[in-house]
Amino acid sequence: MQSIKLNNGVEIPILGFGTYQITDPEQAEQAVYDAIQAGYRHIDTAQSYMNEEAVGRGIAKAGIPRKELFITTKVWVENVSYDRAKASVQRSLDRLGLDYLDLLLLHQPYNDVYGAWRALEELQQEGKVRAIGISNFAVDRAVDLAEFNQVTPQINQIEINPFQQQAGNIAALKEEGIAVEAWAPFAEGKNNIFQNKILTEIGNQYDKSVAQVIVRWLIEQEVVVLTKSVNPERMAQNIDIFDFALTDEDKAKIATLNVGESQFFSHADSQMIKWMASRKIDV
Repeated sequence: MQSIKLNNGVEIPILGFGTYQITDPEQAEQAVYDAIQAGYRHIDTAQSYMNEEAVGRGIAKAGIPRKELFITTKVWVENVSYDRAKASVQRSLDRLGLDYLDLLLLHQPYNDVYGAWRALEELQQEGKVRAIGISNFAVDRAVDLAEFNQVTPQINQIEINPFQQQAGNIAALKEEGIAVEAWAPFAEGKNNIFQNKILTEIGNQYDKSVAQVIVRWLIEQEVVVLTKSVNPERMAQNIDIFDFALTDEDKAKIATLNVGESQFFSHADSQMIKWMASRKIDV
């Protein structure tokens, strides 16, 4: 598995298995187990996904040595403060059945971000977390966090897909030494993406699916990719992308699909911020 070296020397597998919206405990446990059997070693969850316990059971069931796995979770908005972040991370570790995390992210750019970041820095110093980062932060917020704290975020997990390509933000984050990770690379199927003519035609050239073309497009930009499926065949397909390469012509065609806006919601939407502030998941 290809990996990317973060700014603190930790290496992250470039392909990960995401568990968002896999809320049924038995299904989540089985999906994580199946993903590991398919070859994934990078598993991504979050406090707000409400499946950390099931993810932990799937990890344990797989029986892979801990050092061979890369496990990520994220601190939800209600826990974004110095004291609550520290306490919530311990609860996440307990739910996952782990002694340490490979990557810990602040899930959203709201609440007491700076207090929570100091807590993450301390958790990293204590060895409970190997790498720390952020998710859904605009470039200016990421730079602000880096400039006024001891540790520059190791990674920023943001929405990237053919309709929201974020080329400028990817370049700007990399310039700051912050690796980039893509959530929703398939735009959760929006805009009929799996039947998109351009992506289908590119895939046909290499006997690959639309999903495989998208994953390949991202890893060729050195962007970490999270894919999700509860179907073992699709899990295996999504990771089978190291035997072909896109041409400049292919990439130019994909560039025409960019609409330059989120396929879900704006993080500047005041109503969305209020909704996140009201969502209590950790009691």
